[in-house]
Amino acid sequence: MSESKPNCETLIPHLVCNGAAAAIDFYKKAFGAVEHYRLGAGVDERLMHACLSIGGQTLFLADDFPEYCGGKASSPLALGGSSVTIHRYVPDCDAAIKKAADAGATVKMPAADMFWGDRYGVIVDPFGHTWSFATHIKDLTPEEIAAAGKAAMAQHSN
Repeated sequence: MSESKPNCETLIPHLVCNGAAAAIDFYKKAFGAVEHYRLGAGVDERLMHACLSIGGQTLFLADDFPEYCGGKASSPLALGGSSVTIHRYVPDCDAAIKKAADAGATVKMPAADMFWGDRYGVIVDPFGHTWSFATHIKDLTPEEIAAAGKAAMAQHSN
């Protein structure tokens, strides 16, 4: 009998989408995702489950099924946004953001050099999920990051 779970702890984001099949296509185009499998619901075009990998990391997704959740939708589009950001370190965050935008994402925060030593930017995909991208550009001590963060917060509070 095969083992049904990884032999180590792992954290796998499981995204709920309005249009999971279209989301798979977007993630392939925007992020170079590899599709491992998809499972249809059997009653309509919605997907019960799909497994992708992006940059070697696993991502699950499914369509929204409010009829099985007390009538409550749970996709970011249905909820008006998401409180979760999926963060990716990439070799070139500017290129990653451009590729996502070219595929249909909305740039929420263009890439910029940040006080903690990363170049960083944020997009929202067409399904309402927020993604941030970073490229490490400078090594800083915790004290340097704290001082730079304090200065950045003071600048924005004026």
